[in-house]
Amino acid sequence: MIRNTIICFTFLIALCSTTVVFAKPDFSGSWVMDRARSFGLPGNMEQSMTVKQSGDQMEIETKLIQPNNERTQKDTYILDGKEYEFTPFAPPNQTPPKGKRTAKWLPNGDGIIVTEITTAETPNGPTTTQVVKKWTLTAEGEVTIAHFVDAPTVSYELKRIFVRKK
Repeated sequence: MIRNTIICFTFLIALCSTTVVFAKPDFSGSWVMDRARSFGLPGNMEQSMTVKQSGDQMEIETKLIQPNNERTQKDTYILDGKEYEFTPFAPPNQTPPKGKRTAKWLPNGDGIIVTEITTAETPNGPTTTQVVKKWTLTAEGEVTIAHFVDAPTVSYELKRIFVRKK
């Protein structure tokens, strides 16, 4: 009897100490930015995005809307923690900087973190900027994307909150 109790207790401890696998959030859907709760953007910008997620890959199509200017940007995140080269967005008529990106799942299935390092050629030599984007899916079913930007002359944060399009 005591032996069976010890075996059951040992099995229970081993079961409880194993790594817990959390469900990864699914960001798929059509989203529109809640301008009133977002910050750090031009005052007249509206934004929407469509996300298609399959396993460890996300395809994002973002529409940026300003008076007399509307553009669409497409991007792909591979969420495996490896570094990939990518072409950052650049204003019209400007050469885009060179970029490297790492994207991975946050611990406990809370979201994703994307780290981008870009190097642009300037008249004063190359400049490097790092942008960290933290995507989370809230309990209310909203997507929050916090950006942390560290450039040679300035550091700042901006946040975009998206609600599902109806």
